Amino acid sequence: MIEEINNLPSLQETVEKYNLSPKKSLGQNFLFDMNITNKIARIAGNLEQGSVIEIGSGPGGLTRALLSNKANLTCIEADERAVKAISPLKKIAGEKLTVINQDATNTDITKIGSMPRQVVANLPYNVGTLLLMKWLETPQEFTKFTLMFQKEVAQRITAKTGDKNYGRLAILCNLLCHTKIEMFLPASAFTPPPKVESAVISLIVRDKPLYPVNIKTLTKITKFAFGQRRKMIKASLKQLNVDVTKLLDIANIDPKKRAEELTISDFCNISNVFDNNF
Repeated sequence: MIEEINNLPSLQETVEKYNLSPKKSLGQNFLFDMNITNKIARIAGNLEQGSVIEIGSGPGGLTRALLSNKANLTCIEADERAVKAISPLKKIAGEKLTVINQDATNTDITKIGSMPRQVVANLPYNVGTLLLMKWLETPQEFTKFTLMFQKEVAQRITAKTGDKNYGRLAILCNLLCHTKIEMFLPASAFTPPPKVESAVISLIVRDKPLYPVNIKTLTKITKFAFGQRRKMIKASLKQLNVDVTKLLDIANIDPKKRAEELTISDFCNISNVFDNNF
């Protein structure tokens, strides 16, 4: 199959043949460099077991790389032009490739394939964070995510306590996953070039969260805390409409600290105290 894939027309030729000019409304930025897409597939690791899901195949650069690395692949693609563009891949791959023509934001991918289930994707930048947050509502349904984001978003996901990028996204992602930036890509690697650099990150789902916590409560607490991140935590959490001094005292949190100074453990403590006492 690899030889057949290598003999397909180039990605640029595929774009021209299927009139697949990138649409800004779909957040499309195509990656033509197969050296990069093959590297992303290698970062994803063993693709032979379980199911691999790609979001937004475009002309099929990453799709080719994933199939060449023996993935049992499902592509979720909203653009009918792109679905047609990867039809030659479907003929080559047969049952190894399933193409679903629908919007990923309206797709429950936990019902696709079997475990171990992982997502490998150059995500549309306009919905990338939204999709990741949706998937992390059921982390037990996945083993790993290998995803392309804007560099700034990748840094927010992997940030540690005290970093300028540290916030809600880092807390939730690192509570549930081991996160790592694997590589950076310049804007020039894409067609059309976005206005920002990009990064590939891996999120390996933990066997269990770092700390036991109600995710909905944690989400609410961190929303208020980082909504006014320059304020002391005793001020930013007033929106909870409870006795914040008592809440922080029970949780053993210094009320004068700012949100960016608190650890994931601290936020989980606050959330658990809130659930148990208020």
